[in-house]
Amino acid sequence: MDHQTAYKIIMSNLQMLDFTGDAVPSALVLTGNDSFPLVMNNKGQTLVAASQYGKGRMVVLSHESYLSDPRFAWFIENIIDWLKTTPNVVIGVQRGLNAIVDNLYYTGDEVVVNDCPSPSMGVFCCTGYDDSYADAIIAFVKNGGGLLIGGQAWYWSSANPDQDPYACFPGNKIISVGGIHFSPNKANVGVYPPPTEMPTNWLAVSDGKDHKADLEFLLKDVTDFNINSGATASQVMVHGPMAFPIAMDDENQAFLAGASYGRGRVIVTTHESLMSYKPLKTFLVNAFRWLDNGRNGVIGIQSNLKDIVDIIKDDGFQCTLTDFKSDLSVYCCTSYSDNNCSEIQEFVSEGGGLFMGGHAWYWSYSNKDKDTLTGYPGNKVLSKFGIGILSSTVKNSVYKAPDPSEHANNAYHFRKMLTKFAEHILENKPLADNEKSSLKKLGQDCSSFLQMKTEDNPSYSTIRQLVSDVVMTAGVPQVSKTCPIKDLKDNVLLKMGTELYNVVPNKEDLLKIIIKDRPDLPTEQNVTVAIDGNNEGQEAWRSTGLYLPYGKTTGILFPSSVIKSGWMVQVGCHTDNLNAADTLKRAPVVTQRIPVTSEIIQISNLWGGLIYIIVPQKSKLGQIYIMVQEAVRAPYYKMGETSVADWQQTIRHYPAPWGEVEFENIILTVRSEDLRNVEDPEKLGLLWNRLMKGITELAVIPPIFKRKERFVTDAQISHGWMHAGYPVMVHLESTGALINANDIDVNGTWGPIHELGHNQQQGKWEFPPHTTEATCNLWSVYVHETILNIPREKAHSALAPENRMKIIKEYLKKGAKLQHWEVFTALETYLQLQEGFGWEPFKKIFAEYQTMGNVSNDRDSKMNLYAETFAKTVNRNLTRFFRAWGWPITEEVANRMAAFPDWDENPMIKYTE
Repeated sequence: MDHQTAYKIIMSNLQMLDFTGDAVPSALVLTGNDSFPLVMNNKGQTLVAASQYGKGRMVVLSHESYLSDPRFAWFIENIIDWLKTTPNVVIGVQRGLNAIVDNLYYTGDEVVVNDCPSPSMGVFCCTGYDDSYADAIIAFVKNGGGLLIGGQAWYWSSANPDQDPYACFPGNKIISVGGIHFSPNKANVGVYPPPTEMPTNWLAVSDGKDHKADLEFLLKDVTDFNINSGATASQVMVHGPMAFPIAMDDENQAFLAGASYGRGRVIVTTHESLMSYKPLKTFLVNAFRWLDNGRNGVIGIQSNLKDIVDIIKDDGFQCTLTDFKSDLSVYCCTSYSDNNCSEIQEFVSEGGGLFMGGHAWYWSYSNKDKDTLTGYPGNKVLSKFGIGILSSTVKNSVYKAPDPSEHANNAYHFRKMLTKFAEHILENKPLADNEKSSLKKLGQDCSSFLQMKTEDNPSYSTIRQLVSDVVMTAGVPQVSKTCPIKDLKDNVLLKMGTELYNVVPNKEDLLKIIIKDRPDLPTEQNVTVAIDGNNEGQEAWRSTGLYLPYGKTTGILFPSSVIKSGWMVQVGCHTDNLNAADTLKRAPVVTQRIPVTSEIIQISNLWGGLIYIIVPQKSKLGQIYIMVQEAVRAPYYKMGETSVADWQQTIRHYPAPWGEVEFENIILTVRSEDLRNVEDPEKLGLLWNRLMKGITELAVIPPIFKRKERFVTDAQISHGWMHAGYPVMVHLESTGALINANDIDVNGTWGPIHELGHNQQQGKWEFPPHTTEATCNLWSVYVHETILNIPREKAHSALAPENRMKIIKEYLKKGAKLQHWEVFTALETYLQLQEGFGWEPFKKIFAEYQTMGNVSNDRDSKMNLYAETFAKTVNRNLTRFFRAWGWPITEEVANRMAAFPDWDENPMIKYTE
């Protein structure tokens, strides 16, 4: 039963609930996916909550007197009815609660008094002050029983200041398995009419536990966190009230996190190699002791994590290599599988310790159509505990261990920071300096959290309501290239508004706030578009020549052959994510994708955009036809299909703000206002066909790309002046370098060819980071000289003879060390080889590497292989040449190259003798 349905059943026919009087309740804290509020005061404190655990249910009252208060008679009757699994059950009542017994007889059910539940009972009522039968009560609920419990923890907490009330208060040893806790905080009382829908209040977001004691235990004798393991760790998002960050980088990005959940504990590290990394041993030993929680039990370790044993075997732990078993004290596993998900969650709820490690960046790259927080296997386990592994990464470094007290109070936590920001917007409370510095991270996390779309999760609904209150109160700043956003507060509001639009039912009111100036573009109905359904290359975008306006929804009809076969619809082409940018000239994420799962797909995008059909790799469906129900025509020229006359007279004047020209091997996406200045797209196409022919010639690949390259111009891109990829992203200022045929013919187009060269680089013959920005320029030189007849010294000023000589001398002056061998310095090595032997050796080597297997990923090994391969190809001993450039040529390779004639024309001789 979903939470909203359960809420309506429990609260049915109730007009008013009066909590006034002498009783002082505790605020209840809810966590996980199963608990939900029934009654909430105007301060966002929960007074009554419910949950489902195993096959059973529980309802928690924030003071035991409410169990027998006659004002709540109808309320209790509703609760009992919901807790029952069958109409007529035996209701058990804990001894000493005689008043409850009297009040329950009117339900018509048999009522018995007993210290603990028995199999004959359907519901058990008790207070939260005795945990003698905690295990029995939990088992009762788990097997289908209903639990009604009342109590408060504030008095116990004041009498036991040295104990953690969330873990040690008797009632919490029972109800915490369902994600409900009696907190040590007193709650305000009043008279509350039950709302129609399950209550939410943004003030409830701030609820949570102080983890100072946990951090003191975990960080004992830890001075730093060295994560220079050679592996790339993800960031981890801490979003639950009982979760906390342990270690963070210099930008508030956590890579280690912990959580208390139910009676158990969790620690997450965002790469599995860190679970057995020797520099982290002190922390790891602390972590296992914290997870074991004094039981001295067995640590179960997934077999592929066996190195953990070597780290902790001498510290008194009992270790065994095993898959998950419920009788372990602690279970260690990676985050790459969600096998035993519910069993592991139950294991933690009932007291077990979970140590999970793994990154999500590769999964996210391989599953671009899925949300990482909800789709990544490990997050299906961890979400309940308030932790999520993200696709973004942290830098390998050594980070100082935080002070536990300061960290507990001030470390970035999504839930806490969101509350602070809401108070700033809604109540005009100032932000502290450390809070201001966390705003950028808050915006990123808010986007990630809202994308979860877990509608039936009360925590999600509460946070979504908070974000909505903030956005509707503060508004959303208007952003453009001429009106950039630099203020961090505005940055957060823009990200909030963008993601909120995608998850609220009433979008129109929000759309008016986010985009105030929306041009009214003429649309056409029921446009049929032919799509090439064959794709031998990687995932490909198929252009439709149609544009969807801001916030507009349209339907697209597909043939049945496409359904659930990996096809998708994409709106927008500006795919760079700008969440990391300090200044924004557009919203960080402006594209939208949706899988084709039925014959009619409804799609919308807040920011509008060109409509694309995404055809997966290895698709062999041939030509198919789709029908777009409503869209705006965009300027779109396709060489071989569109006539120049139609382009000049009609097509280039279509009203969409973005358009495209598609040629033999490449597609260019630019603003329509720029594209309308192209008088002869055929001339431009013939030029680009020649340029792309040069790309394929040097790369020694077939003349027709399996997937056409793409360029997209944008107001802002994620990094660089341009960057490679699919598509290649380019600033608007570089539009001419793509579509001005006359200028390209005369002056060349170094930058775009440089990026296309990046797309041809292969790891087998690349030596990053040294050659990353060097070997791609081989294509720039080749294309300019052999296709455009522009000599290298004119194609780029850095290649003028005097500049090249200066580069060589400066490099040798610094000792010819590879740490200085990069960009044009590294390119010079290859240019000297080209000038000595021509382009043919490069082509032969690129072709040879395409079939070469078992190439080591070690830099020095790869450099030796390349040097020897080049020497064989040109039949010359190149040892002296490469060593002059600082290459680490081994004696073994040098001896083999010595079989070839010396290279007498070696251009480095004059610099080294």
